[in-house]
Amino acid sequence: MAGSTTAQRGERQRESSGPPPARRFGKPRLRVIVILVAAVVLLGAGATWVLYGSAWLRVDHVSVTGTRVLTPAEVRDAAAVPVGAPMVSVDIPGIEARLRRKLPRIDTVEAFRSWPRGIGLKVTERTPVLLIPKGGNFIEVDDEGVRFATVSQAPNAVPMLELSVSRTGSGAAGFRRFGTDRLVREAVRVAGDLPDAVAQRTRTVQVRSYDTISLELADGRVVAWGSGEDGRAKARALTALMKAAPGARHFDVSVPTAPASSRS
Repeated sequence: MAGSTTAQRGERQRESSGPPPARRFGKPRLRVIVILVAAVVLLGAGATWVLYGSAWLRVDHVSVTGTRVLTPAEVRDAAAVPVGAPMVSVDIPGIEARLRRKLPRIDTVEAFRSWPRGIGLKVTERTPVLLIPKGGNFIEVDDEGVRFATVSQAPNAVPMLELSVSRTGSGAAGFRRFGTDRLVREAVRVAGDLPDAVAQRTRTVQVRSYDTISLELADGRVVAWGSGEDGRAKARALTALMKAAPGARHFDVSVPTAPASSRS
């Protein structure tokens, strides 16, 4: 009988020797891994201490920008930023919400960290477009109809709002339908659509109903505006009418396609 071939003897030898032994990590490689893990832990602990435990990154001043009527001190007091606290722990959204709640004059506010040790507060105040007289004081109303502050002295060049809406008879239905807030917003809408030259001379915006709004100018001239609709067209008509009839005392742009004026 012929002997086994070389290939057959090699195959039997591989089967008898079994699978190759599993490769193990050498001691030097294991030592490197341990060192890296320890370094990561130490770096994390160090960073946490720097952010929360050290005196290097703690709040020591609060800066305020954008104020006009408010003072920076008023804003800082209302913000109640925790001076001395770690910068990273300061509640930025909480500061913004607190300022809007405590100071309604603030329209928008942006609080931010000014590393390494400051907190910045950038505010935008509301601007009054109308004033509502009340007991010797004046309620300021902004361009969104928000009544945001009561002041003892009227700001310059801001017209008064006079609500002369009847709550009895035929006027009662209109008042129930629209309500005071809606009528105030309509007056604000009219004030925002006035031509600049007219807005600067407007002394009073009078509201008798939703579609009966008029203006009294500083020189005594009167403008019948109608409703707050078609404001831009009415503004253009009023500008043209005042140029065409400079001696007129009464102007009517309630129907902007058919404006009218008179001397009496």
